Amino acid sequence: MQRRRLLLAAPLGLSACASLLPSQKYTPRVSWPLQPPPPAGGAAAPGGPVLLVRPISAAPGLEARGLQSLTPDGSLHTDYYNLWAVPPADAVTQALLDWSEASGAFSAVITPGSRLQPGLIVEGELTELLADLGQGEARAALTLVVIKPGAGGTAVPLRQALLRAAMPLTANDPATLARAQSAALAKVLTQAMALLRQGGD
Repeated sequence: MQRRRLLLAAPLGLSACASLLPSQKYTPRVSWPLQPPPPAGGAAAPGGPVLLVRPISAAPGLEARGLQSLTPDGSLHTDYYNLWAVPPADAVTQALLDWSEASGAFSAVITPGSRLQPGLIVEGELTELLADLGQGEARAALTLVVIKPGAGGTAVPLRQALLRAAMPLTANDPATLARAQSAALAKVLTQAMALLRQGGD
């Protein structure tokens, strides 16, 4: 009888112990947009070239959606709870399309699969997008190649450039880090538009 009482009391004791354990705080995951708005655009240029924008690739380590920060000791941290809404390279591809359309420098801006014949092609790689906490700045970098299609399917590279930009950090919270990186990307895209206009001359 005594043994039965002990067995019945055991679950009650375990539940009492469980109630004393600290509850783990739930941390939601937050998605941040990477959509720097282009400057006020103009109408498409009827005599301008057709621009083909190929998908931007991601340098190793930039395939992940987590916001990246470089700590003062030099280690790279990828945030699990604060993410870009889409993979950064995809966001840069879309931004390049939007900025090119808004520039008014092209008669049309297309993606692979279009039936239009491009007069210019741009492709590239996102090589940096992070917040450097030690330096107190957010940085973005993009390598672009501008190509002129030739006869018989040949292509002639016209220009290649590594475009870089930085923006100061005013705080280290995720919203500030995301906003500063988006602003740095906007400065890179401004350089990209200048490069594409040169390619069309």
